[in-house]
Amino acid sequence: MSVPIEVDLESGVPIYTQIVERIKEKVFGGELRPGEQLPTVRQLAADLRVNFNTVARAYAILHQEGVISTQRGRGTFVTERLTQEDLQRMREERLHDMVSAFLEAVARLGYSPEEVRRAVEEGLQKVAQSPS
Repeated sequence: MSVPIEVDLESGVPIYTQIVERIKEKVFGGELRPGEQLPTVRQLAADLRVNFNTVARAYAILHQEGVISTQRGRGTFVTERLTQEDLQRMREERLHDMVSAFLEAVARLGYSPEEVRRAVEEGLQKVAQSPS
């Protein structure tokens, strides 16, 4: 895999979760394409300097979700069966998960719906105005 994966060992988010999310981001964003090979569990663990079992757990989750497939003796690949509809559905699920986590966090901090709406609208305006 030529696309690097980065994790934050200090973030408090489990490393396996970060690996799952980074690979999904790269698949959904088109950086990793169907049929593209991923590093072996051992190689990625060495690259990230994390335990072998951490990467194995992440790969198992990605396999269960249909994002990757492991072919004995050949390696691990982004699933070729992913259709554009699958990718779109997974992207939408990811967006809904992020929005839910965001809304739960702002609710815990006591922000009003109007404060959140205003901040989101300002953020969207900044994104729309920034060059890609």
